[in-house]
Amino acid sequence: MTAPSSHHKTLSLFEFWPDSIFYTPIVIYWILMGLRHGDLSISTAANPRIETGGLCGESKSSILDMVGPTAREAIAPYRIIHNGADAARDVLAAMKEMGIDFPVVLKPDIGCNGTGVRLITSLAMLHEVLPLFPAGVALMVQQLITYPMEAGIFYIRHPDEPVGRITSLTYKEAPVLTGNGRSTLKELIMADPRMRQVPQLYLPRISGRETEILPAGETLSLVFAGNHCKGSIFRNGRPDITPALTERINAIMLDIPDFHFGRIDLKMASPEALKRGEDFQIIEINGVGSEAIHIWDRRTTLTEAYRTQIYHYRQAFLIGAAKKKEGWKSSGILGMLRSWLKQRRLLASYPTND
Repeated sequence: MTAPSSHHKTLSLFEFWPDSIFYTPIVIYWILMGLRHGDLSISTAANPRIETGGLCGESKSSILDMVGPTAREAIAPYRIIHNGADAARDVLAAMKEMGIDFPVVLKPDIGCNGTGVRLITSLAMLHEVLPLFPAGVALMVQQLITYPMEAGIFYIRHPDEPVGRITSLTYKEAPVLTGNGRSTLKELIMADPRMRQVPQLYLPRISGRETEILPAGETLSLVFAGNHCKGSIFRNGRPDITPALTERINAIMLDIPDFHFGRIDLKMASPEALKRGEDFQIIEINGVGSEAIHIWDRRTTLTEAYRTQIYHYRQAFLIGAAKKKEGWKSSGILGMLRSWLKQRRLLASYPTND
C-alpha cells in the first residue's frame, strides 16, 4: 500500500508541534543573526515607530492610528475604550460615533494569536463579557466586517525600495459542523478527519453543549477569530498574488510611516475580488512578531516552513540594520523583555476567544 499524497493529509507533520520544539531552530537563527549584527534586538527597528517593531507588547491601535487617508479607507472602523464601571456606556458611545450597531467585535488592544477576541451580538452579551477582562485594560471596539472570507497577507519593503512586495497570501477557514439530525456536537467533532486529531482545540468550544444534536443541514461555526493555534484552517494562496493586489497593498502600506515588515489580516468578498485588489477591509496590521502563515497549510513540508521562516526573519534583520543606519534605534534586549512580560501578563488575564 502506498502512502497517501500530501494533498489528502488532514494535518501536516509539524502543524501542532509544541512551540518549544518547532521554534527552537528559529530562536537559534535569531541569536546568530543578532550576534552577526551586534544587536539581538536589531529587527525591532524594522518598524521603528511601533513598540518593539511589533514583535511583542505593541498596541494594535498604535499601528492603525498612524495611517494616512488612503490606508484609513481600507481599515475597519474602530475605537479604543478602557474597561471599567462605565465601559458598556463607552462601547455604546463608540458604536454611535462610528455609526454601527450590534454585532461588533471586542478585542484587547494588546494581544496575540486572537486571545480574548469576542463577537458581541447584543447589549446583554456586552454586559456579560466586559467583566471577563481586567479592569483598566484597553479594549478595541471594531465594526464587524461581514465579508465571508478572511486572509493574511505578508508585506516586506526594504528602506531603499520605492515599493514593497507580497511574500505570502493565506486564506483562513473557520471549521464548521453540519448537523445530520442524529449526531451530537461532540460526535460530529470526533467524526471529522481533522478535528478528531486535535480535539483539545474544538471540544472546549462546545463546553456544556456536547450532547446537543444539530438539526439536519444546520451549521455551527466553531471558531470566530482567524488564528491557526485557536483552530482555524489555513490554505496557501500564494498563486493568487497578482500585480493588481500588490499595487493596492502598496498604496495602503506606503501610507503608514516607516512600516516595512509585517502581516495584514483582512476580510474579503472572494479570492477573485482580492486578486483584483478589490472588496476587502483590513481588521489588523501586525509587525515583526507576525508570520507568513501559509506555512500552516497542511500540505507545507517542514523544510519549506523553515525556509520561509528563515527568509522572513533574515529580511527583518536586514531592514532593522538599514533603519539603524538611518538613525533609528532598536528596542534593546531589556525593552524586548519588558514588552514580552507585559504581553504575557495581559494574555493570561483575557477570556477565551470566540
